[in-house]
Amino acid sequence: MLDTLIDIDTQILLFFNSLHTPFFDHFMQLFTGRFIWIPMYVVALYVLYKHFDWRRATVFVVALGAAIALTDQTCATLLRPIFTRMRPSNPDNPVSALVTIVDGYRGGRYGFPSCHAANSFALSTFLALVVRHRRFAFFIFGWAIVNSYSRLYLGVHYPGDLLVGALIGSGFGYLCYRGAMWVNHMMSSSAKVDSDGNDIVEESPILLQFSDFQSRAVNIRAFDAMIATGAATALCIVIAAII
Repeated sequence: MLDTLIDIDTQILLFFNSLHTPFFDHFMQLFTGRFIWIPMYVVALYVLYKHFDWRRATVFVVALGAAIALTDQTCATLLRPIFTRMRPSNPDNPVSALVTIVDGYRGGRYGFPSCHAANSFALSTFLALVVRHRRFAFFIFGWAIVNSYSRLYLGVHYPGDLLVGALIGSGFGYLCYRGAMWVNHMMSSSAKVDSDGNDIVEESPILLQFSDFQSRAVNIRAFDAMIATGAATALCIVIAAII
């Protein structure tokens, strides 16, 4: 049974890893980067501090950091040394002879579970629970899925690495969100809540000012600001990949 699952995992990897074009080689290399998404992370922090009082916002930020740290350490420090599953791109793995490598990038030695997928889904789950809006959920989980797929495309993870990483990240994202809600429940705040007592961001729009022929105020909902920043970053990646 295990051998069958491993074989299926390998076949799925080889199929998607074979779908290479020069554009997507550049696109996936940039998309998977850790630092290119800093603008989106900064806007997420701004939204939290814009909507909540500083104490509650700090609780959310600390809880989000804890979710990512717990996720990353669970995958990299605890589970990888136990399972010691080599990345498909590792030269010591016989599968590597069949894997397309982009610009010599092979990652580390072990890849189960995927820290990229785990951290992406920890962030996405946490923020989706805070914001609680369908459009934002589609965006942030779509970002996490593409970020995970980039690892498959680059040949540094099996699909199973990504799936288990996503489950671990989602779990820690949810647990840390609930922990933050419990702490904030103990603190007095004027933040708005919905009928179930959940904090909501989308009802507190960010006010931006711009001037054309007349000075006009534009209301932008908090989650739209995060979506716009992420979309702008993705557009820059597309342009860079074309150039």
